[in-house]
Amino acid sequence: MKVILRRAREWMSLPNIARAESRRDREGLPTHDPGTAAVLPALFDWMSRAQDCSPSADGGVARSYDLLRGWETSYPETTGYIVPTFIAGAAWLGRDELRERARRMTDWLVSIQLPGGGFQGGRIDSKPVVPVTFNTGQILLGLVAAETSFGGYGAPMRKAADWLVESQDADGCWRRHPTPFAAAGEKEYETHVAWGLFEAARVEPARGYGEAGLRNVYWALSSQAKDGWLPKCCLDDPSRPLTHTIGYALRGVLEAHRYRPEDRLLDAARRIAEGLLRSVTPDGALPGRLLPGWKAAVPWVCLTGVAQVAICWMLLFELLGDRRYFDAATRANAYLRRTVHLDGPADLRGGVKGSFPVDGDYGRFQLLNWAPKFLADSLMLEHDLRRQAGA
Repeated sequence: MKVILRRAREWMSLPNIARAESRRDREGLPTHDPGTAAVLPALFDWMSRAQDCSPSADGGVARSYDLLRGWETSYPETTGYIVPTFIAGAAWLGRDELRERARRMTDWLVSIQLPGGGFQGGRIDSKPVVPVTFNTGQILLGLVAAETSFGGYGAPMRKAADWLVESQDADGCWRRHPTPFAAAGEKEYETHVAWGLFEAARVEPARGYGEAGLRNVYWALSSQAKDGWLPKCCLDDPSRPLTHTIGYALRGVLEAHRYRPEDRLLDAARRIAEGLLRSVTPDGALPGRLLPGWKAAVPWVCLTGVAQVAICWMLLFELLGDRRYFDAATRANAYLRRTVHLDGPADLRGGVKGSFPVDGDYGRFQLLNWAPKFLADSLMLEHDLRRQAGA
């Protein structure tokens, strides 16, 4: 009874826009898939609006549009990996202004780099301001992309990569600079940090970045179960990790294989991907959290995680030619496209919610800036692979 009363009070206190979105989601997704040609430009329009509407007005991208409170301030971590998406989107859509937006994002990130080379966790106005391993690795992806595309960002790129190498423990794990905004403990999804080092190694091959990245991936895989399960792979609850953080971990392992094509890395990635295949629904959704054995832990969907996993399935299809991966990824992308509004309030058009339905426990009542980033990456990759897939 108490839970029912609490939820009733919460419902009555919701702003109209949040109540309308919740009601709409409870009615189910529309049956019509608007397609990539309509959705992809809308995703970039929403992310551009997030850059313009950030209350901190600094060139970074607002962390989210919160249906309860409005736009949040800029988020360094995800702004970092939005940079390469905007550079790719500029070429894909023929929109040069996206390149200039990416440059503005990078200039802001350089301006907030901490003296040792790391970057803070949380939003730009979050406290405490301390260097954080994961956030630095994500921003490194943007610095490498900017250096490759524009030039002039080599020094901050090296500074961030050097900091990651110097702060790594001998076994490959990063323990010294955890985020204060997640639960304590080792994080196997920091293979996504290793990916930043692999990208830096392609620009600066003689500085040991790639070797450091591989040490982390080998450490993460040392506790992997036979069915692919990773036991320390969540922000807050490793007993039932988010598909978002599983997606981070899988991408890092795949990028390790791209950097050094070893059978053990590919096998480890394949086992994770197979577990996720067992969890995907016929319409392309994945549970927002999973239990050991790849069983659903929650009824809601983490939309970011679905997009990340779809990318990984497509990368495996590219490597192995196994059509199951491509088919699952295209179902996932079709599901995600159906969640995107192409009309209605400007702050919602082209955005991607944290959860479906919107009151799920990941990014509750929020449209997150990294969700359209991963969906845009996934849609562009699907288009590029369709010829290979014969579709």
